[in-house]
Amino acid sequence: MAKNILEEIVAHKKIEVEEQKKRVLPTDLYRRVEMMMDGPLELRSMKDSLQKSASGIIAEFKRKSPSKGWIKEEGKPEIIPPSYSKNGASAISILTNERYFGGQLDFIRIARPLVECPILRKEFIIDEYQLFEAREVGADAVLLIAANLTKEQCATLAKKAHELKLETLLEVHDEHELSYINDHIDMVGVNNRNLTTFQTDVKTSFQIAASLPSDRLLVSESGISDPQIVRELREVGFRGFLIGETFMKTSSPGDTLGQFIHDIIQR
Repeated sequence: MAKNILEEIVAHKKIEVEEQKKRVLPTDLYRRVEMMMDGPLELRSMKDSLQKSASGIIAEFKRKSPSKGWIKEEGKPEIIPPSYSKNGASAISILTNERYFGGQLDFIRIARPLVECPILRKEFIIDEYQLFEAREVGADAVLLIAANLTKEQCATLAKKAHELKLETLLEVHDEHELSYINDHIDMVGVNNRNLTTFQTDVKTSFQIAASLPSDRLLVSESGISDPQIVRELREVGFRGFLIGETFMKTSSPGDTLGQFIHDIIQR
């Protein structure tokens, strides 16, 4: 495993994006999306869904991890995301990174007509081309990771996302990265996983909570496996909770989610 996993992933992602641009020319993709934007769009607000929810669970469809390998190689986008929706997910996060997370962009396209809640494209976004891809397949929100962007890149991508009617979740890991917040950021997520080492500690969210902006919806990401932790995180201001492995490693992720939500609410 690379010493700095994030650098390895982003370097490979740059190559992937350029190769994809050769398969589907940006001009063709942008034209198709512009035609979509001219017609009626069914927009779902991830921010509003989390704000109104008693649990705020963003259930993640994550088949693989760089640190743990395959979690559920046989997991299917036409089965697990719909089961998440049926069992009360406030939003669904779908990994589209293939090499490191076993995901595909088409997973969103497949799941979209089968679920009612908002879908987040979970990806290492470095190019506006990926935002147009997200809009075309039916994502409602995109993840922007401070650790793999400059502030200028983040601002440009967030603005373009809003132009495409996509909500934005900015992922930070420490207080320094809060300076990446701009007018086009809808939600701020604290990743409890250090992306350079992939070590996870949910204490990260509690430690940074007091410094987080009160005018953004707050999300805690990764390492959450106990309903009691969700209740405690809600007490310090978080309203969204991104959880993947806790559900995906079980035989029935949707049922596990349903029980998890029940345990949060029925304290």
